[in-house]
Amino acid sequence: MSDKIRFSVVGLGMASKPHALALQALSDRIDVIGAYARSPAARQSFSDTYGFNSASDLGSLADDPDVDALLLITPPNARQDIVTQFARAGKHVLSEKPLERDLKRAQAIVQTCEDAGVRLGVVFQHRFRAASEALDRLIRSGELGKVRVVRAEVPWWRDQAYYDEPGRGSYARDGGGVLISQAIHTLDLMLSLTGPVAAVNAICTTTPFHGMEAEDVAVGLLQFDSGAVGQLFASTASFPGEAESLRFDFDHASATLKSGVLTVQWRDGRVTTYGNEAEGTGGGTDPMAFPFSWHQSLIADFADAIGQGRDPRVTGAMALEVHRLIAALELSSHTKQRIELENIS
Repeated sequence: MSDKIRFSVVGLGMASKPHALALQALSDRIDVIGAYARSPAARQSFSDTYGFNSASDLGSLADDPDVDALLLITPPNARQDIVTQFARAGKHVLSEKPLERDLKRAQAIVQTCEDAGVRLGVVFQHRFRAASEALDRLIRSGELGKVRVVRAEVPWWRDQAYYDEPGRGSYARDGGGVLISQAIHTLDLMLSLTGPVAAVNAICTTTPFHGMEAEDVAVGLLQFDSGAVGQLFASTASFPGEAESLRFDFDHASATLKSGVLTVQWRDGRVTTYGNEAEGTGGGTDPMAFPFSWHQSLIADFADAIGQGRDPRVTGAMALEVHRLIAALELSSHTKQRIELENIS
């Protein structure tokens, strides 16, 4: 009997590419039983490109006793019913971000998986970058001291053609704009390193650069539970786009994460760096211009979690924290008031 973890893949659009490449690289540990999309042409193209078998309907995958887990890559508005179908059939779920279009719907997905007794992971692959992991280790070691100031910047660019896809940048399909579709990765990584945000003041708006329903720029002030303060700038209106960054001022050093490299400037004059990734991060016109190795590490961890009977490194419950932060930023912009996150539920 094979000890491989057996996945089904549902959703074969643009975002499936790094997942498919990661699954190919993990073929010694993971089998793909079947891949499904509503479009027969999409199923055929995915099968031809990556060599995975396609499935003609969702039910056959959900009911297949050989399937251990679902990798879900559909748009956010298509997720709840699919998660319910697979979770009730006893399949673990690894979902692309965001979990759903808003906090309440995301909470419903977490509850569905808890009720079914299956594990729920979320694709926040930036936590698995070597530089991110190095900073996490430094913070946990206590060498840096406490964080006092945080700056999160996502100065990306998307042309109008990106938003011309039906539903993209809408509340009905995506749940919003730059915050929930792009900056969510940086915000999740930030929270994993700093701990929770206590309160926010924000402005979210849509520039004349884009014809879209939701925001393409968000600017915010952050007050963390730890007492640290921070600022956020997130945009898909910053031509030509550059890599996102996280900058932290600690008691004993400053630390910057950018383009896959961590630079630590110590107060005693030392400068140390970790990581050497020179690849893109999807900040320009091509949103898929980044390597698949981060996805590979995340999917491998999820497969190991199933095999070892433990939680994955990024759980559905963890993902609710970034959903709560985004909800607070949006509410602050709408009400023009400071919002305490303890009031967001």
